[in-house]
Amino acid sequence: MPKETAVYTHGHHESVLRSHSWRTAANSAAYLIGELNPDARVLDIGCGPGTISADLAALVPDGQVTAVDAAPGIVEQARAYAEERGQRNMAFAVADVHALDHPDDSFDVVHAHQVLQHVGDPVQALRELRRVTRPGGLVAVRDSDYGAFTWFPEVPSLDEWLELYHRVARANGGEPDAGRRLRSWAREAGFTDIASTASTWCFATPDERAWWSGLWADRTVASSYAKLAVDGGHTTGAALAAIAEGWREWGAEDDAWFMVPHGEILCRV
Repeated sequence: MPKETAVYTHGHHESVLRSHSWRTAANSAAYLIGELNPDARVLDIGCGPGTISADLAALVPDGQVTAVDAAPGIVEQARAYAEERGQRNMAFAVADVHALDHPDDSFDVVHAHQVLQHVGDPVQALRELRRVTRPGGLVAVRDSDYGAFTWFPEVPSLDEWLELYHRVARANGGEPDAGRRLRSWAREAGFTDIASTASTWCFATPDERAWWSGLWADRTVASSYAKLAVDGGHTTGAALAAIAEGWREWGAEDDAWFMVPHGEILCRV
């Protein structure tokens, strides 16, 4: 079976987990919630620290959520989070989305949030998600689209950040503009019953601006992304520091506003 070839751009630095731990089913999987039956068997791909996974488990009290990720350490964090919440209808495993260790037709719903933008072969990944979903079940995928990110005021450093992020992510084997491509990838993977939607995150209040700008400023200089950007010859530490300062400059503006658009697909098997 094919294996993952892409490098995960963000890594699991605290500045990254600050964002990932904020995610909930309500703010990141609203398009799926109404499709969940109480006894559903759910596979959550790329579970990260497990906040969405645990929310999904609470929504299927008579079912089970299996939360998987490629990074063993983050799987253990997700397990600890579920135990802390007392969410007992969950299982955890390390997995490669291109070659899942599950039989055909194992799940009612397979969910992947912010995953396909980081994998080497998103079409093969979708074929695997389809394989492990029972006939009549759903594959639910949501990914942001960096090329459509919009912000105000127009701080030049953020333009530099976006151009650099595209270069680094693509050099690592990913596709940061995944949101717009989800429907196309799903069709190539063999899906024919596809509902396509979109939704956004928006950061505009003083607290939201400070949080979003602060985590990106820190991520720009201290995360795996920063190391990959410098080691890959894409930029220098000094340039990253300037971009980080630009993030803080933007976050301090009273008029600051940032929108993160997402593509979403619900694919009936």
